[in-house]
Amino acid sequence: MSLRAVAAEAGTTTAAVYTLFGGRAGLVRAIVEEGFRRFARHLTAVPHTGDPGADLLALGMAYRDNALENPHFYRVMFTPSPEGGTPPGNGVPAVVRPTFGVLREAVARLPDVCDAEELALRLWSLVHGLVSLELAGLLPGTAEDRRRRYEATLRDSRLSPRP
Repeated sequence: MSLRAVAAEAGTTTAAVYTLFGGRAGLVRAIVEEGFRRFARHLTAVPHTGDPGADLLALGMAYRDNALENPHFYRVMFTPSPEGGTPPGNGVPAVVRPTFGVLREAVARLPDVCDAEELALRLWSLVHGLVSLELAGLLPGTAEDRRRRYEATLRDSRLSPRP
């Protein structure tokens, strides 16, 4: 991503981008933050019912819907920073924590879950992989075929940790 291209597309100058964001890193950080705000809105819009499994499936579908509605944000959100570094606290980055918390809380509602954090990470990996493949154009079929396959995979996945 070049600042010149971004500025030209926005009808402004690179100086304006530097003034508003402090440079490329600040612009990328702002895009990531906005992407996670949009993502959080999708996840928090999923209703809580008496069926934790159905709620978890609905969260998985909301994850995909958000990615397909915001593919450019999604790609930037999950692309390593050019500055490098490790997440704070050697765990989930601060900007991700609120959205990951929604998933962890939904997993914790499932019966007989020993480690909600671990299972949430596994499920996040599953949905992230599926969505990333779809956004890359690597999954065959129509949009409806891909949606059905995604939902079937979530339904078939084991929702309880295995030794």
